[in-house]
Amino acid sequence: MALHNIDHPLARTLISQLRDKDTTSEAFRAASYRITQLLVIEATRTLPTTRYRLLTPLEETEGHRIDLPITLVPIIRAGISMVEPTLGILPHATVGYIGLERDEETAIARSYYQKLPNQKGQKTFIIDPMLATGGSTLQTIDLCKENDATDITVISVISAPEGVSSVLDKHPDVNIFTAALDRELNVQKFILPGLGDFGDRLYNT
Repeated sequence: MALHNIDHPLARTLISQLRDKDTTSEAFRAASYRITQLLVIEATRTLPTTRYRLLTPLEETEGHRIDLPITLVPIIRAGISMVEPTLGILPHATVGYIGLERDEETAIARSYYQKLPNQKGQKTFIIDPMLATGGSTLQTIDLCKENDATDITVISVISAPEGVSSVLDKHPDVNIFTAALDRELNVQKFILPGLGDFGDRLYNT
């Protein structure tokens, strides 16, 4: 499908707060919460709705509701931070989990936990704040497709061109929504200019 890089004044402001090395963990978490909700709003823009009749306090009118079942798949650990703000917008969603840990020497992610609901006929949102090499995202997409997912969107706060290319090359049917497409990866496979380690800054570790 395509990369969707949202361009919004609030998104630019929040990304700047996340990048700033002097941002406290408390402020970092608040900015992460808000940027996640902005991304989810953009990523759900084309979800189908069903019409129905309802009564206002004054008269009958037409309403709309999202009837498509939705599954959220956060990539543990940093992806957990995106669950609550996403459920604030999509409270009916089901949540599965993928645990992946990156080897700091090879930058290759290792799976240590997986719990997914049946994703057949569902809209799946894979949520992880950083799309760097794309390795973790690719593993998660593969696991979701093995679990019958056919409609997948990836939501990341910051992305590297290398990660975006690797995902779209292997899975051209997937959409990616991000708030910032950064310049490149460094030799340690961290995004530049980036914001450092998202999980460490989020949890003050």
